[in-house]
Amino acid sequence: MTFEVAAEAYNRFMGRYSGPLATRFADWSGVARTGRALDVGCGTGALTRVLVDRLGVDGVSAVDPSAHFIAALRRAFPTLDVQTGVAEHLPYPDDLFDVTLAQLVVHFMRDPVGGLREMGRVTRPGGTVAACVWDLAGDDGPLHTFWQAARELDPEAAGEGDLPGAREGQLAQFCDAAGLVLLEDSLLTVVVRHDTFEEWWEPYTFGVGPAGDYVHGLDEPARAALRDRCRQLLPPAPFEVRASAWAVRAHA
Repeated sequence: MTFEVAAEAYNRFMGRYSGPLATRFADWSGVARTGRALDVGCGTGALTRVLVDRLGVDGVSAVDPSAHFIAALRRAFPTLDVQTGVAEHLPYPDDLFDVTLAQLVVHFMRDPVGGLREMGRVTRPGGTVAACVWDLAGDDGPLHTFWQAARELDPEAAGEGDLPGAREGQLAQFCDAAGLVLLEDSLLTVVVRHDTFEEWWEPYTFGVGPAGDYVHGLDEPARAALRDRCRQLLPPAPFEVRASAWAVRAHA
């Protein structure tokens, strides 16, 4: 699995859902117009952009392990504090941020509890730590149709439902284990329109994340069969996809 792909490839694959989610997540997390925020696992900057709009570029920091994503974000915001790093070892001192957020990141952390504990460390006492992960184990995530089709054709297709935080209640359990004070957990939903089937399907061929890796591992007949089964499962275009994410909000 890799996220060392061009920023544009990621944006067309997941950015179409993470962009609308970013506003919803920031609202739910209580990000207002004052304070200092950290975007952990910022990717190409869907959430970072929302934070900069609300807090100004000087009020936002961002960190991600992908050199491609970091470079794209620096081009978009030349004066933004963008660091290379992972959630489990954040390059910031204690108690620096008023709010620390991780959008669509916990399920890819090597140590989710350790990552959330680090998020709490860099957040001031009483500040907010928030995270969200797609509902990958249920039937309301953005990748549900893809993995449903894949498993129908290949019962050994693993999918992403066993990734950490993908099931209801798991993020709250991680927060508790990380020593954070849980405030609320919820399900955040956005709806995304797709004008054509091809616009929906093509980003799966870009090699982004587990789904992209799975497609790249198929030969051409198997890939065509998967594409055709996805087309059968989806409504006629244009159609809408509901994308829901489990979310948790806590105090450091």
